[in-house]
Amino acid sequence: MLIAIVLYPGFTALDAVGPYEVLRAMPDAEVRFVSNEAGPIAADSGVFVLGASHSFDEIPNPDIVLVPGSTADTTTAMADKALLEWLKKVHETTQLTLSVCSGALALAAAGILDGRPATTHWIAQSALKQFGAEPRKNDRIVESGKIITAAGVSAGIDLGFHIALKLHGRAVAEKIQLLIEYDPMPPVDAGHPSKAPQDVMKVARKEMIWAAQNKRNVVTVPKILWRNALNKVRKAFAA
Repeated sequence: MLIAIVLYPGFTALDAVGPYEVLRAMPDAEVRFVSNEAGPIAADSGVFVLGASHSFDEIPNPDIVLVPGSTADTTTAMADKALLEWLKKVHETTQLTLSVCSGALALAAAGILDGRPATTHWIAQSALKQFGAEPRKNDRIVESGKIITAAGVSAGIDLGFHIALKLHGRAVAEKIQLLIEYDPMPPVDAGHPSKAPQDVMKVARKEMIWAAQNKRNVVTVPKILWRNALNKVRKAFAA
């Protein structure tokens, strides 16, 4: 089973690496990190670099594709025509199309989430609606046919186990869980807006908004929305 994990400049490391550690342990899994071209891709921290092993052209028919999110550069992926065209094409034949965190917005920009329920990081739920999806802000994993989206960052690990359980059953999923000793017992419990104290929520929201600042968004987001609307009109005329 060929699994393609998308990389683009500014991706969030755990969005990609978290599910990778689970998915690569599935029987007969072959994982490829893909981008416009093979080579090093810097994560949003600027200091973590992951290598794209293959270009989009080299992976035309993955069984599973996964798109990670980003703190400030999600629009980089959403505006990348080569990535969006590749996503549209491979989605036609994938067994599963997945996203973690704001990676769901890249799927939405490709038209893959039109009218479908989906989730993403809590800070980006409203953006999902803008791009035609139906946000499920209280769900960590949302499955809609062969499209499965995960909430923010660490939810990618749970997505990996969701896929392992779905494809290979409980015994295999539990074996992988034991192998990587995934037994979370955090000393704090504020991992969702419904659990976080209001003062913590206020600070976290402010920090997320600051971190997500990207001057290109002022131009890029309206362009993407306009392009999606135009594509829908053109499809209606062609029908």
